[in-house]
Amino acid sequence: MKEAELRRLLAANLLCVVSVVLTAFVPALFLDGFSVLGTHLTWLCVCSVCVSVLNVTLCLILKPSPSSKRSSLSNKISRFLKCCIYFFMSCILFHAIIVLYGAPLIESVTETFLFAVLLSTFTTLQCLCLLGPNIQAWIRVFSRNGAMSIWEKSLQITTTCSILGGWFGAFPIPLDWDRPWQIDCFRLMMQ
Repeated sequence: MKEAELRRLLAANLLCVVSVVLTAFVPALFLDGFSVLGTHLTWLCVCSVCVSVLNVTLCLILKPSPSSKRSSLSNKISRFLKCCIYFFMSCILFHAIIVLYGAPLIESVTETFLFAVLLSTFTTLQCLCLLGPNIQAWIRVFSRNGAMSIWEKSLQITTTCSILGGWFGAFPIPLDWDRPWQIDCFRLMMQ
């Protein structure tokens, strides 16, 4: 049983990695002038949508945490709406945290919010797919030694690494981007 779960988890994670890599190349076939650096806002949107669709699809196909009870249509709709509200709230929360860490408040609102959406996609959406809108389950999974399955352990690792990766990736940006040699390097990359 454990080997089968490991294989399913590995396949799901590999599909997520492949989808992120493909979002850097496939849109160039359909969009004129697309590049990850040149049209980064478009890439953020494409990447968020692809990862979101893949996560929801994998959750429906693999069913890593099957429901113990049959629920009515109204219960499913209510749960879906709660998930949408939680996802939107996490986008707003990540946006506020990013601004508090030094992102421009007004000049780069679109970039900051799309980064918050991408971060929410890699963290909150996976939690919603696996645990649903159950805050007690979230607290249990993210408390010390609270993961009870391999899927929950993977969720802990993915969420933590996504947040740390976002922070470490953005940490050096304000240090010295005003140097002339960096502007020249950026112009050379864009040519």
